[in-house]
Amino acid sequence: MSEIKVYRIVGEMMLSHDRFPEWREFEVYIRALKPEHAVEKVYSDLGSRHKLRRKHIRISKVEEVDPEEVEDLNIIRLSRLEKFVKL
Repeated sequence: MSEIKVYRIVGEMMLSHDRFPEWREFEVYIRALKPEHAVEKVYSDLGSRHKLRRKHIRISKVEEVDPEEVEDLNIIRLSRLEKFVKL
């Protein structure tokens, strides 16, 4: 069984792409098995949250980080779980 890792994904996204385009930087922490899965999750989350297409999201860096470096409380709590029970 593979271990879930925490990835830091840094990039930029285009907001207001129809009227006044503006590129904004972002940094997101994602839990995933592989870097490819983390990138896919970022595309999905940013696309649904900000109504962006993939061509409006540029990912510049994907790196595995230690869970102690993460500032997001949800990621920290999920990393500390020993096991997950689905009801």
